[in-house]
Amino acid sequence: MAEAVAAVEEGATPLAGATWILRSPIRDEKLAGSYVAVSGLAELRAIETGDREIAIGAAVTHASLCAALNGSADCAALVQAAGAAANPAIRNVATIGGNLCAFSFAASDLAPALIALDAQAEIYGVSGPERKPIETFLAARAHLARGWLLTRLLVPRNGRISAHARLPLRKAGDYPVAIVSVSAKRSSDRTLRSVRIAVGSVEPVARRWPALERALEGRSLDPEEAAEAARERVGDFQGRDGVEAPGWYRMQVLPKLVRAAMCGVLAQA
Repeated sequence: MAEAVAAVEEGATPLAGATWILRSPIRDEKLAGSYVAVSGLAELRAIETGDREIAIGAAVTHASLCAALNGSADCAALVQAAGAAANPAIRNVATIGGNLCAFSFAASDLAPALIALDAQAEIYGVSGPERKPIETFLAARAHLARGWLLTRLLVPRNGRISAHARLPLRKAGDYPVAIVSVSAKRSSDRTLRSVRIAVGSVEPVARRWPALERALEGRSLDPEEAAEAARERVGDFQGRDGVEAPGWYRMQVLPKLVRAAMCGVLAQA
C-alpha cells in the first residue's frame, strides 16, 4: 500500500478494473503517462463483515460485492445497485473504488446507495488512513491533494431497511437517467425514522434529498404518498443535460423512482 501511494504521489494514476480508463479516448480524454495497478493489493480485495460495520475493499468488484452481501438485509440497496450496474461482463471486473473515483462519471449506481446507507470512505495517504462521510468524499475527490488511494468503504450495521431504483433507457448496458436510493428505520408504530434519500445521475454528483427526507420523517410507509411528496419537490434539483437525456427529463422521472424505491423498502420491511 505504501508503495502504491508513493507511486500516486509521484504522478501515477491508480488502475484497477480499467473499465473507465479503457474508454478515455472515446471521451476525448488523454491517457495518463503512468499507471499503478492496485487490484493485486490483498487489503483492497477484502470484505470484512462485523457486528457494527461492513468494510468493503476498494478493489472488490461489483460481482464479488453482490455475492458476498446477498441476503444481508441492511445492505439491500447496495446489493441492488451493484447487481444492476452495467452488464455482467463489466460487473466481473469493475471495482467499487473505480466506480467512485471516476470524477466525471455522474451515473454511478454505488454512490447514491452508499450515501443512503450512511457509509464512510477510507482514504490512505502519506499521513496514513483517514475516514470521510461518503457524500463529503464525493464532493471533494476531484480537489484532494495528490498522493491518496481510496482503500475501503465502511457501511454501518444499524438495522436500516433500504432499496435502490434506477431508470435506464434500455434494459441493460445504458447509464441510468436517474437513480434513487432510500434507507430508513421503521419504528414499532410502523412509521419511518432516520430517513435517508439519495439521488444520482440527475446532477453531476450524487447527493441527499433533505427536503424529501423531512417530508417523510415520522410518516407511514406509503409509496404513493412518497411519490407525491417527491413531485412537489423536484425543483430542488438542477438536472444535467446529457446525450442520453435532457436535464428536465431526469427531474421528471424522480417521483416514479421514489415510488419504486419505497416499494422496495416496503418489501424489505
